[in-house]
Amino acid sequence: MLRVGLIGFGLAGQAFHAPVIRGVRGMELSCILERSGSRAREQHPDVRVARTLEELLADKEIRLCVVATPNDSHVALARACLEAGRDVVVDKPFAPTLTDAEELVRLAKARGRLVTVYQNRRWDGDFQTVKKLVESGVLGSVAEYEARFDRFRLEAKASAWRERAGHPGAGVLFDLGPHLIDQALILFGEPQAITASAFCQRQVSQVDDAFDVCLEYPRLRAMLRARIVAYAPGPHFLLHGTKGSFVKYGMDPQEEKLRGGKPPHGSDWGPDWGEDPETLWGTISLVGEPSRKVETERGDYRGFYANLRDAIEKTAAVEVTPEQALRTMRALMLAQESSRERRTVEWGEASE
Repeated sequence: MLRVGLIGFGLAGQAFHAPVIRGVRGMELSCILERSGSRAREQHPDVRVARTLEELLADKEIRLCVVATPNDSHVALARACLEAGRDVVVDKPFAPTLTDAEELVRLAKARGRLVTVYQNRRWDGDFQTVKKLVESGVLGSVAEYEARFDRFRLEAKASAWRERAGHPGAGVLFDLGPHLIDQALILFGEPQAITASAFCQRQVSQVDDAFDVCLEYPRLRAMLRARIVAYAPGPHFLLHGTKGSFVKYGMDPQEEKLRGGKPPHGSDWGPDWGEDPETLWGTISLVGEPSRKVETERGDYRGFYANLRDAIEKTAAVEVTPEQALRTMRALMLAQESSRERRTVEWGEASE
């Protein structure tokens, strides 16, 4: 049994880590660090609650620590856990800067520990579908790829640190950018250059609430977008290739279920977890053939932690490697630099 300590019990801890960890066989959520309040005890009455990091780390049976706190605390907490001899998962973004991320990877290597970042959206069913189509070559050479998160919320959340100016790692580029960037890099590898713009759509916004990031390849443009003012969402995925196109509307259903207020336990996951309704299946249109629907692969965020369990037990290679975490951080920092300086930046340029 791999015993896990969860650090932080805000939205990320409540919705995207605790229930997923508890849904993986061979894993036990042993302790939750919640510095104040009673939500952890109310939602998980059988799990020990700690008030300090020292209290959590005092339990020597905890082998894996999961950092699910505000972005500016990621590095200090991950460092402390690595120095205490624990393997570590850090919620995205990995760190506020590439230098910080590189420090954590070096420390993990020196201590013989594993450090990785929570790129759970690799286990989105729609991304798994897109990955399968790209790898099969059915679309030919992909010339254009677009992935986007469209939402509609006109009011800012006053209590949300992600929306407050002056907070390291605030803004939607750091919030959603790591997901879209990671997915694109998995599909197409490192780009030659990046052109990006992070901007505000709402008058109430203190930090960027939308972005366009273009990863530039020799014969491909990967467009990654997020919008907060999109009442009628555009396609979540759009691909054009030399043999045809694929269009997919609608988001993976897992997030909505996990954020629904009642996290799944045991049988609540069910055999149909992560299934996309047929009405949201994507459409493939190939040259010389009639358009047809493509059944969405079944998504399952538990795949991240199941793989991590096996990697820690030395029975599988970790899927989200430290090198990939650094690659995504580099792209995120270059996108930020491109937006700030209003120019295209080369992949090999030095980044903060």
